[in-house]
Amino acid sequence: MAKKCIAIVQARLGSSRLPMKSLLCMRGLPLIDWVTSRLTTARCLDGLIVAVPDTPLDRVLVEHLQRRNVPCMTGPENDVLERFRQAAAFTGADFIVRVCADNPLIWGEAVDRLADFYRQGQYDYAYNHIPRNNLWPDGLGAEIFAREVLETAAANARTPSQREHCCNYIWENASRFSMATFDPTERWLCRPDIKLDVDSADDFQRLSLLPFSPQMDARAIVDVCDQAGFETGSGQIQNY
Repeated sequence: MAKKCIAIVQARLGSSRLPMKSLLCMRGLPLIDWVTSRLTTARCLDGLIVAVPDTPLDRVLVEHLQRRNVPCMTGPENDVLERFRQAAAFTGADFIVRVCADNPLIWGEAVDRLADFYRQGQYDYAYNHIPRNNLWPDGLGAEIFAREVLETAAANARTPSQREHCCNYIWENASRFSMATFDPTERWLCRPDIKLDVDSADDFQRLSLLPFSPQMDARAIVDVCDQAGFETGSGQIQNY
């Protein structure tokens, strides 16, 4: 039987740094819609689901997704790891591609390359969403791991940080897992200086002022950044 690969998008409205972030509009389209629509171009995915906190505030996000016929489910607000475990069980996923809803320019091809790399190397966990030990721009890719790895993390994670951040247990116990990343094959795409995720109001402002479109591939995105003199990140991740 073929293994099922499901993208689980982590989204919420209660961000302290940028409230209502998932529903903020960039070029007339809510950020969550950028993410879910751009993920549909990933050939490796058998489906996607948005995992939303079960709070009154986030009900607004759930209803938005339901109106657009985007699969979603609710789970614990602060125990994100358990929310992911529940989403994986609900979908019957064998492999999980973890996606953050603050990556509006996620690129389906980057997700496909990640899945190919992961399967060929038989790793426990692989990633290309952040420029940590690789040369990817920040915000084009994702993370991938098997359902068994998620179950192991959910059963053993104890600290608040490990419960609130889905993959912290894996990173903090790296010796127990086979973890890997890789570089883009194209020189023009080796741009760890470019930051495309939305962590703050400043990030949202910078991205919103650029002429991106939901159909753009990575080459067009990089070109827009360069042509506009886009203020980039440092390529260093300070808080995973």
